[in-house]
Amino acid sequence: MKVHHPVIDQLAGLTRHAARILDWLSPLGLLIMRLWVGWAFLKSGYLKTTSWDSTLYLFNYEYQVPLLPPELAAWLATFIELVLPVLLIIGLAGRLSALMLFAFNIMAVISYPDLDPAAAYDHQAWGIMLLVLMLGGLGKLAVDHWLLGRFFPAMYR
Repeated sequence: MKVHHPVIDQLAGLTRHAARILDWLSPLGLLIMRLWVGWAFLKSGYLKTTSWDSTLYLFNYEYQVPLLPPELAAWLATFIELVLPVLLIIGLAGRLSALMLFAFNIMAVISYPDLDPAAAYDHQAWGIMLLVLMLGGLGKLAVDHWLLGRFFPAMYR
């Protein structure tokens, strides 16, 4: 026997309505997250290209990147910060881009022991955003979503 109570029924209806609104907004939230973290890395990559001598100095004397020669590390970091954020923002190879930027973010924190607390907080926030994107996907407003729907429609049945 099912018992109905008007207050419970009304709360259940409001909950379903709120869930539909949040489901509708979720792709926009994921896009904002991609734009936020992508822009942070893209700016850093662009800054490296504007003063290559300064970039090489930092990689030679400030950053302590393990296993790589400083010049190779500078080139690789610049490439990563210019290419992967663009892929992340448009949502192409998104989870892989998020994974690689997540690993890069960890390496950046490890390589610079003098990181101030505000910068460390930024890296933590970016890491959390990248983790969400990597584990949960980039949402419906991503090229990956369109490609999967176009070439693998059975995944959306």
